[in-house]
Amino acid sequence: MKYILILSVLLLSGCSVIKPGEAGVVFNRFTGSLRTESQGAILLVPFVTSVEAYPVALRTYTMVARADEGSSKNDDSIDLPSKEGQHIKQDISITYNTSVEKASEVYKTFKGEDISEIEKTFIRRTTITVAQNVAGQMSLTELISTKRDDLQSEIQKRLTVELGKMGFSVDKVNLGAAHLPASVEQQMQQKMAAQQDAQRAEYELQKQTVLAKSRIAEAEGIAKANQIIQSSLTSAVLQNKMIEKWNGILPQVTSGTNSTLLTLSK
Repeated sequence: MKYILILSVLLLSGCSVIKPGEAGVVFNRFTGSLRTESQGAILLVPFVTSVEAYPVALRTYTMVARADEGSSKNDDSIDLPSKEGQHIKQDISITYNTSVEKASEVYKTFKGEDISEIEKTFIRRTTITVAQNVAGQMSLTELISTKRDDLQSEIQKRLTVELGKMGFSVDKVNLGAAHLPASVEQQMQQKMAAQQDAQRAEYELQKQTVLAKSRIAEAEGIAKANQIIQSSLTSAVLQNKMIEKWNGILPQVTSGTNSTLLTLSK
């Protein structure tokens, strides 16, 4: 009974299960050989063989400022310098995997290290280095606004090369929120306020210019109309207009103390 119990414990301890979306690399300590297994149960020889699983399905490693939202419980956002020497904190995530064919390569490169440890060391350090090198060629305004897409695509391009050397494939790099230091944020707000003031001043200037041109055009139109009218008012025209206005009644006047009413005829 004692031997059966020991054998059962050994058999149970010598069995490992590779989950869906993983590839298991089985290492033989005696021969030094490696073999890769897909999902399912793997029977191991205690103290002789061991297995380490690596993701063949997509896996995301996230570095963000907010606690408990990323792969780390603390602020794990990365520091990015601009070419002017200013700095921001940047949230970033990397979606990647390996393949069944390259899983043994990953195992050999990292000496059988668990994937979570590889993320904390190699993937994290490589991401920081690549991102900082790319960001250092851009201005602060470009980093946080005008060239965000360029920043993201260039980081992904370079990470694909660097992680590919170690047997990993990068699927997507995503830039999250950019966190500005208080001093930099204040400078940006002041700059934006100054730009808005300049835009308002430019708009007001254009408005006044249009109004002034409109008034000039109106005055010129009136002057031209008056000139045309004056040039057309000949003595004949004036006499004709007087006739048109006459109601047919001759003017009447009074004269002397007896107030005699005289009617003026033609």
